[in-house]
Parts: sequence; C-alpha cells; structure tokens
Amino acid sequence: MHLHLFEADPWGTTMTASNLVMFLARRFALAIPLLLIISFGIFALVHIAPGDPVRSLLGTRAADPATIAVIRARYHLDDPLPVQYGKWLSQLIRGDLGVSIQGNRAVTRTIKDRLGVTVFLTLMSSALVLGPGILLGAVAAYRQGTRLDRLVVMLGVFGISSPAFVTGIFLLYVFGVLLRWFPIFGSGDGFFDRAWHLALPSLALAISVMAIVIKITRAAMIEELGQDYVTFARSRGLSPHRILFAYVLRNSLIPLVTAAGIIIVGIVAGAIYVEVTFSLPGLGALTVDAIQKRDIPTIQGTVLLFSTFVVLVNLGVDVIYAMIDPRIRFGRVRP
Repeated sequence: MHLHLFEADPWGTTMTASNLVMFLARRFALAIPLLLIISFGIFALVHIAPGDPVRSLLGTRAADPATIAVIRARYHLDDPLPVQYGKWLSQLIRGDLGVSIQGNRAVTRTIKDRLGVTVFLTLMSSALVLGPGILLGAVAAYRQGTRLDRLVVMLGVFGISSPAFVTGIFLLYVFGVLLRWFPIFGSGDGFFDRAWHLALPSLALAISVMAIVIKITRAAMIEELGQDYVTFARSRGLSPHRILFAYVLRNSLIPLVTAAGIIIVGIVAGAIYVEVTFSLPGLGALTVDAIQKRDIPTIQGTVLLFSTFVVLVNLGVDVIYAMIDPRIRFGRVRP
C-alpha cells in the first residue's frame, strides 16, 4: 500500500535532510494507527474463533473448575474484549508482549529464539530473487525473440505457477531424499552450516517470486531499449554493455523498486509455508502453531512483528524510489 506522499519536482529542487525527516515523520504518524487497527483486528478475530484456549492448553488432561478459573483469570480471558486489548496494549508500550499460553514462556523470548531462522531464510531468498531474477530478465530483454528469451519466459511461467510449498516438497524429495545432496531437516549451527541447511528452503521460496522479478525486469528493459536516448547513446559509440547496465538497467529498476514492497512481503508470507514444509523453527511455523492452539499472546506478538516489517518495507521502498528517480522528491502533495 503506497500513499501519495511523493510529488514530481518540476523546479528541480534538491532533496534536503529536512524534507526527508518530515517525510519519515508523516509516514510513522500514519503507521502507528494502522498497526493499532491491524492488531485489534487480529485480536478480535482470534477471540471470535471457535474453541477455548484453556481447553487447548489442558489438552486431554482433566481439570477442576477452580483450576480453569485460575487460568482464565491469569490470562484475563474473562474480561471484555476491549479490556483485554487495553491490557495487552499497555504491556506492549512497556516492551512486554505477554506470556505464551502454551509453555508459559515470555513471547518476546520465544520470538527472539525463532527470529534468526526466518531472517536468514528471507535474506537468502531475497538474494536469489534479486540477483538471478534481474540478470535473467535483463538477458531475456537484450536477446528478445531468441530461444534464450523464450526459455527464460518459460522458466518464469513455471516458477509463478508453482506454489512455494509444492516446489519445496519436490526439492526436498529430489535433492534431499533421492540424491542426498542437502540435509532434509534442521536449521544448522553457524553461518555456513545454516546456509547449507536452508539452501533448499530458500530456493523453494525464491523460485515463485523470482518469476515476478524476471517478468517486470524484462518488460521494463524492452520498453527502455526502444527509447530515443538509447539510439543517441549508440550513435555516440558507447559500448552495448555500458548502455545496457549504466543507462537501460538503471531506468528499468524504477518499476521493479515500485513492486519491491510486494515482492519482499511475498517472500516473508511464503516463508510461513516453507518453514512448515521443511519443519524449520522460524516465526512462520511459530505463528501457525500458535493459531492452531489459540495462543493469543503469541499470535499478537508475531502478527505485530510481521505488520511492522511490512510498514517499514513500504517506507524503505518509497525512499529508494526517490533516490533512483531524480524527478521524485519528498514533499507534500499540492492541491
């Protein structure tokens, strides 16, 4: 979701630090109410869902009414919904996300333990998406109409048609079970061991999103290659590689940066399915497990973290967009 906080700058004014600060302040002022609305919506949806979190906590164990009453009082489950949300919000302001119903552990500690796997998986997938994705899109555009172009387009169609969890199961079976090239479980210890363990999950997550990057890059570069400035650069004797990478590729990145927010959010959303498929101890698997067990504090903590990430990604995309395109400046929209 992009708000109209950019304006074209016909007067050629420079980007100042004060404009940047004002822009960031306005975006954060809009982000806080948005996060509150999202958190309250999730809070309400969890409460109206069927099932009782106390019964989920007890499982098949028998419990007398007094024990159930103590548990409900401890987690404020008998309070009205606005009261429960208000207590949770007051804890959040103090930096406390509450205590998990499952396991009686601080949600902040649980998220901290799981965050590393999700961040590592997301970064590896992003590198695979942006690196080979932009390169293949540029090559396909430069060789438009050739067999190489058709091959890249076919790979893109295959990738975008394959959900991450389906691709993950295929990669897991072929390269993990049959060929035994990669481990089939665990997240690894240390940088290189973790990268080895998360290679297949990262590739499964990247394939479907990479297809979008290839398509956007190819279309944008084909359009830029037909512009007059490319013809002028060729007439001046500039090398094809310099024209392609110094001019055409840079201008082609503008639509890619515009869609970068959706791409990165898609990677994070796909990480949930991939973590469940590969049994990785990340935030995605934690969220799914918390939803199944109606662990309200954990659901609220993970959803708030994901929502904050989405807002920050959109903010970063807007800033990078203005840096790439000098015609865009930070400022208010004039009537």
